[in-house]
Amino acid sequence: MAERNPYDVLGVNKNASDGEIKRAFRKLARQHHPDRNQGDPGAEAKFKEVQAAHNAIGTAEARREFDQQEQMRSMFGGMGGRGRGGPNVNFGGMGGGLDDILGQMFGGGMGGMGGMGGMGGMGGMPRQPPRQQQRSTAKAATINVGLDLTVEQAMAGGQFEFSFKRFKQQGTSMETKRTTMKLRLDAGVAHGTTKTLKGQGHDHPDGERGDVVVTVRIDAGDACRWEGDALVQDVPVPYSVLMLGGKVSVRLPSGKVGKLSVDPLTQVGDRRRMTASGYNGGDLTLEFTLAEAEALTEDQRKALDDLQKAGL
Repeated sequence: MAERNPYDVLGVNKNASDGEIKRAFRKLARQHHPDRNQGDPGAEAKFKEVQAAHNAIGTAEARREFDQQEQMRSMFGGMGGRGRGGPNVNFGGMGGGLDDILGQMFGGGMGGMGGMGGMGGMGGMPRQPPRQQQRSTAKAATINVGLDLTVEQAMAGGQFEFSFKRFKQQGTSMETKRTTMKLRLDAGVAHGTTKTLKGQGHDHPDGERGDVVVTVRIDAGDACRWEGDALVQDVPVPYSVLMLGGKVSVRLPSGKVGKLSVDPLTQVGDRRRMTASGYNGGDLTLEFTLAEAEALTEDQRKALDDLQKAGL
């Protein structure tokens, strides 16, 4: 069975912040831990899968490596890939079929590569246009990079450093090189903002250097997540309050604490919008969840037994 994408395993999207990934891992690891699910082989298998996903993207460095290897795999389209380790790339002296492989990576046919073998037209590929024409159209693939910020950093703005790997041409071969750059962002930059750094990415053996696209990922904090550019906060509510109504204490992203009224027969997943209470003065969506008890007192256990007998 194919190994699942670690983002899917942890239930987060690819633009989730590193902090959101860590919180998702802790929640799932606790839910599926063998100590809480003794005798359940399915839970043990899920726990191992969650651990493997965390190993793949649970730290900023591991995630950066995974994301860049995924870009490599998508560019090679399965040709020469080596499982999760990524393709084994050695451009110098490669034989027939290089047009097919590098064409995906560098955005077009690779004819007229000079010292790289003159691959134009091999393997049934159509003859490539002259070198002069290719230089004006061929361009290396885009590199996508995530830039993680805290809410405080995003609100303040400033200059932020990030790094990535790219292909750099050395004579007639391509070598990987780690590059570090800085990017200036305005105060209050939005989550998901993208910045394109033209000509800062992969070298092209016979065309234009590619671009780097940086995506801003803001860590929304505990109990919060992004849905697109909308900030959503989970509000745990005891079952009795969901059914009978009442009030619960809520700490907003601003740090303010207040009481939130809960209507009777509120369902898990119901939402309420609060204007100007989210990031940078935006709206905040509150989503009701069921509060989980770590342990039960005797009175609570008896009350739950009575509820069970009553069909609740």
